[in-house]
Amino acid sequence: MNAAMQCDYFDRGACRSCTLMGTPYDVQLAAKMAHAREVLAAWPDAVWLPPMTSASHGFRNRAKMVVGGTSDNPTLGILDSTQHGVDLTGCGILSAGLRAAFAPITAFISRARITPYDIPARRGELKHVLLTQSPDGDLMLRFVLRSTEALGRIRKHLPALLTDLPQLAVVTANLLPEHKAVLEGDEEILLSGGESLAMRLGSLVLHLRPASFFQTNTEVAAGLYAQAKAWIDEVAPRSVWDLYCGVGGFALHVAAPGRRIHGVEVSAPAVESARLSASEAGLADVTFAVGDATALSAGDIPDAIIVNPPRRGLGDRLCAVLEASGVPTIIYSSCNATTLAQDIAAMPAYAPQRIRLFDMFPQTDHSEVMVLLTRR
Repeated sequence: MNAAMQCDYFDRGACRSCTLMGTPYDVQLAAKMAHAREVLAAWPDAVWLPPMTSASHGFRNRAKMVVGGTSDNPTLGILDSTQHGVDLTGCGILSAGLRAAFAPITAFISRARITPYDIPARRGELKHVLLTQSPDGDLMLRFVLRSTEALGRIRKHLPALLTDLPQLAVVTANLLPEHKAVLEGDEEILLSGGESLAMRLGSLVLHLRPASFFQTNTEVAAGLYAQAKAWIDEVAPRSVWDLYCGVGGFALHVAAPGRRIHGVEVSAPAVESARLSASEAGLADVTFAVGDATALSAGDIPDAIIVNPPRRGLGDRLCAVLEASGVPTIIYSSCNATTLAQDIAAMPAYAPQRIRLFDMFPQTDHSEVMVLLTRR
């Protein structure tokens, strides 16, 4: 656990995304804890629980690979300073299942003659390969294309890829016609398999649709959900809101007989996934709606609220709604301790009781911090 991870890509300067690469894991963790404690020092009475650690390598369940090179010799990885491809298919923080899938995918790109997109020239078709692995080892593969030009060839050669990679449960083409620095477009075309990847966490199955968000570290995500469930069970609320609910991870895990759960999420595919998971689990009292969490009013206040916002935090409007709500318990899960501290300060009616760091992102200075807040 304490040994430093070695990475050839990092050592030769090909990729520096893992800013803490080469730093012993215990040193990384201590620095993250020190930073979180410093940022949240305004609440000295809060109890800090032991951090949840992670495997230092092979922990990522999702790869976002930029495609470079040529159709004869494609690269999957990142782009260098000249906007040309750098192959990272041996990246050590990716799961073994992801790394093993890249060779068949690369061969498929050549076989189907899919031209990688050339950013400086603004020509070509294949922009990204997005690959996700479930806890059961199944894969969801997404080809991000500039147009439908290659779809016929992709469909023609897809059976051979499915033979080479039988663990492919979902294959789609995503269309991103615009020349801009985004990962994916709005249109998704199902090519093979079902509409979602089953992410099994214990007794629950979360369904992940192509455009939905899921934590990149499955083991630590399970720990995050388990901690939220423990805190919710402790206060035993009859009703819970899950804001920024995504595919329903928190909502589904804190469900219990006699407890009403309602999740709100702006992504319609994520809400569809969450509803499917709740239906399969027989959780009739768990509901989800498409909506903007920041637009909520303070009416019909539940007994507890879980919030898991993006890095920018809750923002002034939602903080004001929560501050005025009177809800007894808030669980705040954050991937940015700085905005977490700002939001807590904007809700002076609430005091942190317990804080726990979850090392979701080893080899970087990022982490997830979850706080149990109670009304004063």
